[in-house]
Amino acid sequence: MTDRRPASVTVVLPCLNEQHSLPGVLAAIPNGYTALVVDNNSTDDTAAVARAHGATVVHEARPGYGSAVHAGVVAAQTPIVAVLDGDGSLDPAELPSMVAELDHGADMVIGRRRAGPGVGWPWHARLGTAAVCWRLRRRYRLPVHDIAPMRVARRDALLGLGVTDRRSGYPLELLVRAARADWRVVERDVRYGSRTAGKSKVSGSVRGSVIAALDFWRAI
Repeated sequence: MTDRRPASVTVVLPCLNEQHSLPGVLAAIPNGYTALVVDNNSTDDTAAVARAHGATVVHEARPGYGSAVHAGVVAAQTPIVAVLDGDGSLDPAELPSMVAELDHGADMVIGRRRAGPGVGWPWHARLGTAAVCWRLRRRYRLPVHDIAPMRVARRDALLGLGVTDRRSGYPLELLVRAARADWRVVERDVRYGSRTAGKSKVSGSVRGSVIAALDFWRAI
C-alpha cells in the first residue's frame, strides 16, 4: 500500500475516434487521478465526449501514436504519468498497484496483457509482439513480454529519456532508451479485454500490424 496522493497522477489517453469507448474508460479512472485525453485528429465527437465526462482535452495535429502520447506527457502537470489506450481493452483500475511499484524502486512499470476468456487477439499481432520482446530480452536484457501498452513513470524522467519516435514505434524506443539508461523496468500482468467499440488501428488489420512491426524494428 502506498500513501501517495492520487492527485499526483495524470492518466494520458491517446485517442483517435474513440467517442463510444471513452465514457466507460473515463468512468473507471481511479478517484482523484487526472484524465487527459489527447485528440489526435478524430473525426467523431471524441473531444466533446471527453470533456462531458470530466477529462482535460489536448489536441495534437501531428498524426501518430507517439505524437499523441508525447503531447499528453508534456501537457501533464503531475509528477507521475500513466498511459493507456482509450478503447476500453485495458482496465484503469489496475493503475494504483502499478503506481505503487514506483515507491518500491521501479523507474517504470508496464503492463503485460493477459487476455480473458473469449478475447480475440489476432495471430499477426501476437507474433509481432513476441518477436520484438524476444529481441528486447536478448539484446537489452529487459525482462519484458509485451510492448508496454499500459505504463506508469515519473513525468520528468520520462521526458528526459528523449524519445523521438512519433508513430507506433514510440513504446519500443521508450523501452530501449530505458534499458540504456539502466532503468529498473517492472512488468505486471494486466487484464486485457476486447475493445468496447470500433476497430483497432494496429491489430485490427494485417496492414496495420505490418506498419507497426516496421516501426518496432526500426526502434530496436
